[in-house]
Amino acid sequence: MDRRSFLMSASAAALFTPSLGFSQDKFPSRPISFIVPVAAGGGSDYVARATTTEWGKVLGSSFVVENMAGGGGVIACQKTMRSKPDGYTLMQGYVATLGTAPATRQLPYDPVKHFTSVGMIGGTPNALVVDSKLPIQNFDDFLKYVKTNTHTNYGSAGAGSLTHLLMELLKQKSGFQTDHVAYKGIAPAFNDVLGGSTQFIFPGLAAAVPHASSGKVRILAITGTTRSMRFPDVPTFEELGVKGFDDVLQWYGV
Repeated sequence: MDRRSFLMSASAAALFTPSLGFSQDKFPSRPISFIVPVAAGGGSDYVARATTTEWGKVLGSSFVVENMAGGGGVIACQKTMRSKPDGYTLMQGYVATLGTAPATRQLPYDPVKHFTSVGMIGGTPNALVVDSKLPIQNFDDFLKYVKTNTHTNYGSAGAGSLTHLLMELLKQKSGFQTDHVAYKGIAPAFNDVLGGSTQFIFPGLAAAVPHASSGKVRILAITGTTRSMRFPDVPTFEELGVKGFDDVLQWYGV
C-alpha cells in the first residue's frame, strides 16, 4: 500500500471516536498518546506517523507517537493494558502483538480480554528482501545462494513476529537453512542487512520501500495474490509456485 492509500484509510479511520463513545466537543482536550510497539524508522512507525497526522487534522488535537520496542511488542502491550481506559492512550497493534506472539508463547496479557479493538488502519503484503550487494537477482538465485552458502542469516522484528515466522515457513517449503537473528523491530534489522551483518529479511512492504527505492536492497517476491503497483516487476510467491503465502497480510490496527 502506498502513502496515499494509507492516508486515505487513516482519514476514514478517524471516525473511530463515536465507537469509543466520546463526544467530539469534549474529547480530546489534551494530546493523545499513540504507542507503537517497535523501534522508530520501520514500516509500523511510518504507518503510525502518517495515520496520526491525519487523525490530528480531523480531531483538532495532537498525537504523541511513543516508540516502545522490546519483547516482540510485550513491553508496549503491558503499558497499554495498564493505562487508564479514557481514550488518551492508544496502541497500534499488528500481527505479532495480537496474533502470532500470543499463539506461539506465554505472554503476560490476553489479546482479547485486555484490549478493546477500535478499528483497522490497513495492511501491506510482506516481501522477501536481500542485500543488493549479493549476487542474487531473483528467487531462483536466492535458493541457489542459500543452498550453497551454509552460513547465512536473516533478521526479523522479533521472535514470533510475522517477519520471523514467514521465513521459517519459506525454509520449510523450499528446503534450505539460514539462521534467525531477532531484533527490537524491523528498523534495526534493516540496519544490519544494509551493513552486511545479515543477508535477508522478510518485512512488511511498507518498511522495504525506502531501501528498495534507493537500490540498497532487492525485493525478490511478495506475499498475496496480486503484484504491488509500486513494484510491478516483483512476482508473488504464488506466481513462483511457492504455496502458502497467498493470504498473508502485515496488518495494522488500533
